[in-house]
Amino acid sequence: MKIKRLVRHLLTPPWRMKRAFPPDTMRAIEAAIRESETTHYGEIRFAVEAALDPMALLYGRSARERAVEVFSQLRVWDTERNNGVLIYLLLADHRVEIVADRGIHRDVGQPGWEAICREMEHSFRQGLFEQGVVEGIRAVASHLVRHYPASGVNENELPDKPIVL
Repeated sequence: MKIKRLVRHLLTPPWRMKRAFPPDTMRAIEAAIRESETTHYGEIRFAVEAALDPMALLYGRSARERAVEVFSQLRVWDTERNNGVLIYLLLADHRVEIVADRGIHRDVGQPGWEAICREMEHSFRQGLFEQGVVEGIRAVASHLVRHYPASGVNENELPDKPIVL
């Protein structure tokens, strides 16, 4: 199993990510995040990575572990209400992970996030990358609206632009 995964990551070139997420798609994702954040006090980030480096694979780093690392690197946890959410996609593993700060995670729980991840992965298997991400953002936003509805001034604490790692 480790060998198959290593080969899959080594054979996932960076251009594959650009093909799945061209500039128009990245702008649509940014717009979806920006639009959703007008309805709630949460903060959503989206990050996509083609493949892990060979050393991470040799040490058995999972997509989930990498997502938690990216959550920290992007400081998604650094929001006033503890309601930042990272949607992370690792193309080589065909895996989506959602990492949420403790405030919103307490309200939604891991099963709620997992359902969104599996729906996104379903869209990706059909080659619908933009649609999958935008629908995932909307699903995350629906939880944020329920628990952190916007009213009054809504400061944007984190950038809305998607991150390519």
